[in-house]
Amino acid sequence: MIALTVHILDEIGGTLLFLQKILSTIFVKKLKTHEIFVQIWKVSTESFPTTAMAGFFVGAIMAVQFAMPIREFGALGFLGGLATSATFREVGPMLIAFMLSGKVGAFTSAELGTMRVTEQIDAVRCLGADPMQEIIVPRFIGIVISSFFLLAAGLMMSVFGGMALSQAFAGVTPEEYTRHIPTIVHPLSILSGMLKSLVFAIVLATICTYKGYTTTGGAKGVGRAVVATAVTTMICIVVMDWFTSFLGDVILQMVRGYRS
Repeated sequence: MIALTVHILDEIGGTLLFLQKILSTIFVKKLKTHEIFVQIWKVSTESFPTTAMAGFFVGAIMAVQFAMPIREFGALGFLGGLATSATFREVGPMLIAFMLSGKVGAFTSAELGTMRVTEQIDAVRCLGADPMQEIIVPRFIGIVISSFFLLAAGLMMSVFGGMALSQAFAGVTPEEYTRHIPTIVHPLSILSGMLKSLVFAIVLATICTYKGYTTTGGAKGVGRAVVATAVTTMICIVVMDWFTSFLGDVILQMVRGYRS
C-alpha cells in the first residue's frame, strides 16, 4: 500500500514537472508553428468521425433518458432544453473526452514511446536540438487546440443526436425540440462545457506526451505506456469533471446572488 502510494505521488509529481517544462518551453523558446499546424490537422481529421459519432449518440442517449419520465407529465416540449443542458454541463464533455483519450491519447503515447525506445528522441538531442521544442511541444499544442474544438464539435453533434432520436422515438419535431433550448440552457452552462473541454484537452495532452516520453523497456514498455495513458487519462478526467462542476456551481451561485 505504501509502495503504491509512493508510486502514485511520484507519477503525479513527474507529470506536473513535465507540464511545467512544456509551458516554460512554450513561453521561452521559439515555437515550431508549421509542425503545430501539422499536428492540429492530423489530430482533427483523424479523430473528427469518432468525436462526431460519440457526440451524436451521447445526445441521443440523454434525450431518450429524459423522454421517458417527462412524457408522464406532458412536458415533452421541454425535452430539448433539458437534454441539451445536461449534455453540455455534465455528461457530454466527459464521455467525448473518454473517446478522445482512447483515440488521440493512445496513438500519441505509442508514437512517442516508439521514438523513445528506438532512441530517436536521443538522436534529436545528440544533434543539438531540444526534444521538448522539436517533438513534445508541437504535439502538446496540437492536441490541446484540436481536442478543444473536437469536444466543442462533439457537443454540437449531441444536439442533432438528441433531435433525431427524439423525433424517431418520442415524436418530438425538431422545432419542438429546439424551442426551449435558449430558455433552459443558461449561457454559463455553455461556458461550463467549454471550460471542461479545455481542461480535459490539457489533461489528455499532458498525460499522453508524458507517458510516451518516459517510456522504457522496449516494445513491452510501449504497450504498458499506452495502457497507462488510457487508464490515467480517464481517472484524471473524472476527477477534473468533479472539480470543474463544483467550480461551475460556485460561479453560478455567485452570479445569481449578484443579480438578486
